[in-house]
Amino acid sequence: MSEEKKEKEIKVEDIRKEAEKKKCPVEKALYYTIEFLKGPMCGRCFPCSFGSYEAQVRLKNMIEGKASNKDLEAIKRIAEQMSVGSLCKKGKDTAKFILEWIEKGNFDQHVAGVCPDKECPGYIEYQIVPEKCIMCGECLKVCKFNAILGEKKKEYLSGYLPFEIRQKRCTKCGKCVPDVCPTGAIIVVEVKPKEAEPVAA
Repeated sequence: MSEEKKEKEIKVEDIRKEAEKKKCPVEKALYYTIEFLKGPMCGRCFPCSFGSYEAQVRLKNMIEGKASNKDLEAIKRIAEQMSVGSLCKKGKDTAKFILEWIEKGNFDQHVAGVCPDKECPGYIEYQIVPEKCIMCGECLKVCKFNAILGEKKKEYLSGYLPFEIRQKRCTKCGKCVPDVCPTGAIIVVEVKPKEAEPVAA
């Protein structure tokens, strides 16, 4: 392996550090799995390679509010099989981290339709409180998806309406909160995913 490749090699420790920056355990697990597939995973053993891809699909369902109890059961099963069947430490560590986040976190609440950390896009909406909006345009500057509807207020002119967030365009990237709006007019509101399933007793 060349020196350049060694420098660019992604380490599982670095992936975990980045994953830990996220609040939601499901988001942590998804980020870790995606980055593991991009770099450290060698693809030489079945439980690790196929299991990681399948876990990624199930975790995406979960953050999008489309998860069922079957997804949660599958993620647990995949991680348990990876912890035993993976040939290298990287695969075993990935399984260990996912199981650790399942035990500590709120995966079952996601299946029930709630992200307690208000981070997963399938469970939240960004909204603008009209009474607090001063039409300054700061949120317009940071939104790359044209999700904010409104016109920046000009001095000595009236008739402006408070800004609105177009939900179909909003990606919930979080760029507009919490420090962009000077009046705190942009808030995160919980919404119930349409396809959420109750947790099995």
